[in-house]
Amino acid sequence: MESTFELIYEQVRRIPRGKVATYGQIAALAGNPRWSRVVGYALHVNPEPGVIPCHRVVTKDGRVSPAFAFGGENMQIQLLKDEGVETVEGIVDLNKYRWQP
Repeated sequence: MESTFELIYEQVRRIPRGKVATYGQIAALAGNPRWSRVVGYALHVNPEPGVIPCHRVVTKDGRVSPAFAFGGENMQIQLLKDEGVETVEGIVDLNKYRWQP
């Protein structure tokens, strides 16, 4: 049986380059819409940062994480920018960049 974190990582791997998903969206796709915080915990201990694109997960308002575990919020903004995702004051336009699986 897959662990909760593995279910979460499986969904995060699906987010395409140039798109973002919210913590709640990943939680729902992983099987429980109430797991938003669990998604945050899982991404904070991401075992494969280059493979599991945790930088593509943002808050329900499109904000990047001030606690981004792999270099802080400026690194998350830069990683998104490198993929063509624009941020304004650390916020992604979800109408433009939200992944629709």
